[in-house]
Formats: sequence, C-alpha cells, structure tokens
Amino acid sequence: MNDTKGTDVIGLLGPLRRYARSLARDEAQAEDLVQDTLVRAYERRGSFRQGGNLRGWLLSILHNAFIDNRRRQVAELRRVEQAASLADTAAPPEQESRVRLQQVQTAFMSLPDEQRAALHLVAIEGLSYQEAAAALKIPVGTLMSRLGRARAALRGFEAGSEVPHPSHNKRPSLRIVGGSDV
Repeated sequence: MNDTKGTDVIGLLGPLRRYARSLARDEAQAEDLVQDTLVRAYERRGSFRQGGNLRGWLLSILHNAFIDNRRRQVAELRRVEQAASLADTAAPPEQESRVRLQQVQTAFMSLPDEQRAALHLVAIEGLSYQEAAAALKIPVGTLMSRLGRARAALRGFEAGSEVPHPSHNKRPSLRIVGGSDV
C-alpha cells in the first residue's frame, strides 16, 4: 500500500463515514466502525490486490465489521436478558417508575428496526423529518409512514396490548381498529 494514487484512504473517509452512519444510525458508533475498519484494513493490507478497488475493499471491510459488531451485541443482549431474568425473580423492583421505564423501553425495543430508527431520530435526537429521512436515506413519506406505525404500536402498548419480546423479531400482526364487527 505504498502507491498514494491507488491508496488515498484519507479521500475515502467521507464515503466510509456516510456508510457507517447509515448502518450504525449513531454518530459515535459510526466513528468507531470507521476506526475499526481502518485498523482491520491495515492489519490485512497484504490481502489487498495491487490495482484493486480500494473503496470497495474498505466498504466491504466496514460492512463485515458492522455485522460482527451486531452479532456481538445480540449475544451480549442475550446474556444480559438471561442475567436480568434471574435478577427479576430474585429481587422485586425498587420503584414503580423504574418498572414502567423498563416496560416502555421493552415496547420501544420491540419495534421493527426501521420504525425504531425513525422514531429515535425524530423523537429522541430531535431531527426534522427531512434530516431523519436523509440520515436513513429514505423518502420523507416513508419516514412519516414508519413514524406513524411506530407511534401506533406504542399507543397500543399504552392501551394495554401485549408487548412482544424484542428478541422475537416478529412483525406486529395487523388488527382492525374501528369499523363494524361484521
């Protein structure tokens, strides 16, 4: 990787950061992902084919790093859930508000990824619809649809609907709201 013309890594930081933000949906995680990508690329620089597509190679490493991190997070979540299930049976909740917050968090985390990401960007991060749609690389109408479905699911939770467990990853089933019972 001594040829500066074919290995302008600095010039590829923009595309790497954009792709990382798109995958991670979090600025800090995206920066960590880019850094991890560059470290992996440096460690595996011998596998880069001279004259090859550096951008594609780095984006591929970034994607694989993201998948590895996601798998690690899922495994960690399972371990935490197992530990939490043991702790829940061993000690009653300290406060009603803490239990309520856990219920709301469970409902939020049970939303499909695309709905949760849209709701997080708009409701928690305070992005405008246009900014959130741009961050997710989707049309504003699609963002608004996802927000509507996410909010409806959370309203259903508030109304007493059962909250699916986040690890089930099932799409919520449709239910008829209003209308006649014919």
